[in-house]
Amino acid sequence: MSSPLPSRFRSSVSLVPRFTTGSTRSLTTRAHSPRWTRRSLLGVMGGLLAIGLASCQISGSSSQKPQKPRVVATSTILADLTHRIGKDDIDLQGILKPGDDPHTYEPIPRDTVTLEKADLVLYNGYNLEPGLIRLMQANALKAKKVPVGEVITPLKLDKEGETVPDPHIWGNARNAMRMVETIRDELIQLQPQNRDRFTQNAQALLSELQRLDRWIADQIQTLPPERRKLVTTHDAFQYYAQAYGLTVAGTLIGISTEEQPSAQTVKQLVQAIRSAGVPTIFAETAINPALIETVAEEAKVKLAEKPLFADSIGVPGEAGDSYVGMLVANTQLIVQGLGGTVQKFPQDRPRDTP
Repeated sequence: MSSPLPSRFRSSVSLVPRFTTGSTRSLTTRAHSPRWTRRSLLGVMGGLLAIGLASCQISGSSSQKPQKPRVVATSTILADLTHRIGKDDIDLQGILKPGDDPHTYEPIPRDTVTLEKADLVLYNGYNLEPGLIRLMQANALKAKKVPVGEVITPLKLDKEGETVPDPHIWGNARNAMRMVETIRDELIQLQPQNRDRFTQNAQALLSELQRLDRWIADQIQTLPPERRKLVTTHDAFQYYAQAYGLTVAGTLIGISTEEQPSAQTVKQLVQAIRSAGVPTIFAETAINPALIETVAEEAKVKLAEKPLFADSIGVPGEAGDSYVGMLVANTQLIVQGLGGTVQKFPQDRPRDTP
């Protein structure tokens, strides 16, 4: 099928004879002259060919977009925060999935490939994810590796007779703000042309975290002072408790879920619960609740209807499927379980998940 001529060619060349009051010979010469027809057609065909080649070059060059930088986040919490800042300007890969336990996670071959291709690796640090840290050091050779959680001065806890840093720094929303600033600065360094977008996205998140911090404090204040005591499965809520005026009255295991509680530990926790006088204790999403259920039965207290989000955000669709969502859900559960009242957290943005 022939293509219609572009208007700029149609206006300057006419292949249809025009009838005038002139002689028949003049008409015949214009319509049938081989010299005129050959030149006209060659000119038109050459013009069309040039336009076609130019359009192909434009189309080809526009389809070759710059490759997005590959950013890897080890934990679901870091992946969520990084997504909120980088959005579609980065190729973000999260290794851990909702519900995965960073303490005990065993890397798979796909994780090696992901780390080998990375331009930037964001990990918590303080040995939260030991298996992934070892894999990262061995395979993420071309990537910059940033322990985002280590911008926070850690609390110190006992682990099997040794003093170690507590890695669960995100329990305090103000710590998360420091993490957001670190992620923002690393993304700007990686992709400086998107500085304004990264800065704007981070500022929106920081504003939300400021509101979250104030909201949590207000909800905890509705608890009677004698009820501001927390008992959980593992020791992951020290930063949360310290920031918002709670005391961790006891835990079934220490800071790592690798630990296995002894019968003596269970007995001591039951006694601690009775002494504390708390009405409710709390399980966690990534840990089998069987033992904490036994503790609740022996201590004759209630086990909260839902588990807390400790080391991971929830699956998409759950109340805790983002960092902000997990702290809101945990606060609601803790305050209601210990006898306080909860006001709805004011979220003013549409939900977006990685």
